[in-house]
Amino acid sequence: MGSAGVPVVVGLDNGGNSNNATVLTVDGRFLVDGLVEIPSEVLAGPEAAIEALARALDGVLALTGVPRELVRAVGLDTPGPASATGVISSRGSTNFSQPAWRGYDVRGALERRLGLPVIYHNDGNAAALYAHHVHFGADALRRSSVAAIVGTGLGGGVVESGRVVSGAAGMAGEFGHVHIPLDGLLAPGQQVPICACGFVGDAESVASLTAIERNLLPYWLGRYPGHPLAAEEPGRAAKLVRGYGERGDALAREVFTQQAMALGRLFTIAANFTDPHAYFVGGGVVEAAPEFRDWFLATVAEHTVLRAEQAAVATFALVPERDMAGARGVAIAALESLRAAPTPPAVVAG
Repeated sequence: MGSAGVPVVVGLDNGGNSNNATVLTVDGRFLVDGLVEIPSEVLAGPEAAIEALARALDGVLALTGVPRELVRAVGLDTPGPASATGVISSRGSTNFSQPAWRGYDVRGALERRLGLPVIYHNDGNAAALYAHHVHFGADALRRSSVAAIVGTGLGGGVVESGRVVSGAAGMAGEFGHVHIPLDGLLAPGQQVPICACGFVGDAESVASLTAIERNLLPYWLGRYPGHPLAAEEPGRAAKLVRGYGERGDALAREVFTQQAMALGRLFTIAANFTDPHAYFVGGGVVEAAPEFRDWFLATVAEHTVLRAEQAAVATFALVPERDMAGARGVAIAALESLRAAPTPPAVVAG
């Protein structure tokens, strides 16, 4: 699978359960077309997790037949919150819950372990970057986009001229914690939703799996007595809602309409901040049957208020290949870092 003598970058996507790895040549070809996963070991603490990332790199190089000396840089993404330079939040996070992870420089530790430059993004930014480059191709460096990734929480990213906007503290694109207008979104008697972060009425308090469990499903089950989901444990019921939505279930469509409205209001705010060329939606909510997926994206677009001039140039699209998007996005970032370097990388003769 390797390309003899052609330098590469490696993308490493770190998750709660698995690391996924990919290889990108400096001339822009991915040498991996699927998931290459091993356990991430994050629950065993930082040292074990860094070793697991090193194993993931070695494994994908062995798979693609690329010698290690051809690797010029490594891209790493993890779940947030973390700084722009890859320091895990001092408060920890869902994935990095042990005290040893608080304030841990995961990027620096991996760089020391590998002896290679490591470029870091959080997983939402990485997926946003991949979606941008796939969608725009050769025009990627002349276009802008925003992406909302709906999962347990709500992540995302802002891309301007083909590059992620990280912000001063690395917190740009934390769309989940942007407050959205709730007038006309909440149904009669529905409580104002509260986010796990403590904010009242932010986007994540409506558009996330956690929001379904805590805020949306309890209300709508009260409006649909006898619904089969009422018999399920709340966490399991929340995960089952999408399947009901795919089958056209009325309760589930109410839940997802509210989520789509929330994303539309979020994108309306983005339209007035950055006026992007594209709005991307990703995550479990759109990894669904085509009819449901298309309905959801159309509903998001319907609730995004654009001026006529914006609507003429903007597009709405899905984040492609979400399982691979993180690793591929940070590989693209690593490649961009090489291109931005003052001197080009040396090419090893094949």
